[in-house]
Amino acid sequence: MPDGQLAPTVFIPQVLPLVLQKILIANRGEIAVRVIRAARELGIKTVAVYSELDREALHVRLADEAYALGGQTAAESYLNTEAILDAIERSGADAVHPGYGFFSENADFARAIIAKGVVFIGPPPEAIDEMGDKVSSRKAALRGGAPIVPGTTEFITSADEILTFGKEHGWPLVIKAAYGGGGRGMKVIRSAAEVQEAIESSRREALAFFGRDEIYIERYLTWPRHVEVQIVGDHHGDVVWVSTRDCSAQRRHQKLIEEAPAYGLAPGIEEAMGEAAIKAAKAVGYHNAGTVEFIYQDEEFFFLEMNTRLQVEHPVSEVITGIDLVEWQIRVAGGEPLPMTQAEVSAQRRGHGIEVRINAENPAGGKFLPSPGLITKLVAPDGFGVRFDAGYETGDVVSQYYDNLVGKVIVWAKDRPTAIARTIRALEEMVVEGVATTIPADIAILSHPDFHAMQHSTKWVEERLDLSTLETPKPPLPADGDAPLVQRSTTVEVNGKRFAVKMWVPDVPVAATGAARATKKPARSSGGGGGAAGASSGNVEVPMQGTIVKILVVVGQTVEVGQAVVVLEAMKMENQIAADKVGTVKEIKVSAGDTVGAGDVVVVIT
Repeated sequence: MPDGQLAPTVFIPQVLPLVLQKILIANRGEIAVRVIRAARELGIKTVAVYSELDREALHVRLADEAYALGGQTAAESYLNTEAILDAIERSGADAVHPGYGFFSENADFARAIIAKGVVFIGPPPEAIDEMGDKVSSRKAALRGGAPIVPGTTEFITSADEILTFGKEHGWPLVIKAAYGGGGRGMKVIRSAAEVQEAIESSRREALAFFGRDEIYIERYLTWPRHVEVQIVGDHHGDVVWVSTRDCSAQRRHQKLIEEAPAYGLAPGIEEAMGEAAIKAAKAVGYHNAGTVEFIYQDEEFFFLEMNTRLQVEHPVSEVITGIDLVEWQIRVAGGEPLPMTQAEVSAQRRGHGIEVRINAENPAGGKFLPSPGLITKLVAPDGFGVRFDAGYETGDVVSQYYDNLVGKVIVWAKDRPTAIARTIRALEEMVVEGVATTIPADIAILSHPDFHAMQHSTKWVEERLDLSTLETPKPPLPADGDAPLVQRSTTVEVNGKRFAVKMWVPDVPVAATGAARATKKPARSSGGGGGAAGASSGNVEVPMQGTIVKILVVVGQTVEVGQAVVVLEAMKMENQIAADKVGTVKEIKVSAGDTVGAGDVVVVIT
């Protein structure tokens, strides 16, 4: 295909009348926006749900209707089954799209939706049970003949089980959340001494993000690539694999950059992975979109897990095929057959795609610290072959209570070198102010010779990539002069249903709540693992807003420089806040469960 041409868009004729008329999206942020737009193009009405903090969120503004769930945290809102079921009842929605995260891989939630006579836009609950649970999915892979990474095929219930496994198979090992993905709850254990703390931390993160805390253990491979296969199945027993994706550029076991197709695999591997993915899906009666993940090392691949939902990185498969995967989800959920055969799907693949996740994190010094707050300016990249999927606009708040994905830059080009160059150009044009983002780290990854040569692995960012020169971005200077009148929108709620109201007001910054207020407080932290006012003052500060989940020291205890004193959860990630000097703990100013702001002193050391 000559440069300057996009991969062709697939025209899908409406051979059957669309059964679904109104879809409730049981999610927020970028994925809720993505589903709303796809549904609107199909002429389907959409219903948003929102927490108290998301009252003015983009997905709420775009939907045809919106209903309040109440609460601030995910547990109080997006993981509140009764509140969501109530919104379904009141809105009259005939289908629910779960997005990713939250309830997307919760079989009980799917059953509750189906029990109301409402279509669940996802796989059958039985498939979620078997494949959504990473332990039983390993058993299913074994039944299907796929090789798996050595690990447990039962849930871990005690530290002794891990110690026994470690003695037999050696260290390092990795704990994983059985009901989830995205690296949430993943903890690498390098010695027996780390086992107990890793179990506790993994369970806390898994429970906070997925509502379940079951875990299992695997051997931790030394230099693997993460390669996955996008599949879609219908209710008539047909399954196709759409593309492979390489997701090896990760930090904290969470993906930063994804590519399609997976580049530089040994001959025959891609097709073998696709066939294995289809067999795994058919073995559990799978329909709708899903992803089978593999670990690839030394020209061999091992089944890792299956994500029984739409993936964050699905757009990078879309741009090389022209297939709208969300449209396919909606159509097959309504009973339509797959619109293309495997041969037709394979013939659609063109060029190379790259997706970059723009997360609200500060990568300065390679720390990737969460950076919640008010987005004071957001300018998306543009140009040929560039797409931006976002959940936020200028003036929106990235809350500490939810995932920190601001948006995704997706690029298509005729080949991989062109795609890399185009992605760097797009990222250099993008502007995000008010919160720090991962863009500087993304550019460093894309510019590195190891990435160009496909020599990176899932551990490369943290073990090889030098991000020590990256600095915390400086906030822009405020503009002078009187503010003109501008048209703004606000909302009112009547019995929990949201209505938008427009008015003309002075163009001045809107007072934000929650995480936005925290950004106005000067953070005196250096941006490292722990903060301190001045040089080694002994006043240990937190570098971002969050919740204290654990105190690691007691008054009178002697601590060393760099020793963790508290565990802070921000944006569903746990961060150990460290002492800045040698000394004795004089005062602990917080308790587990306390919410703190950027720059707050949590421990005093003398």
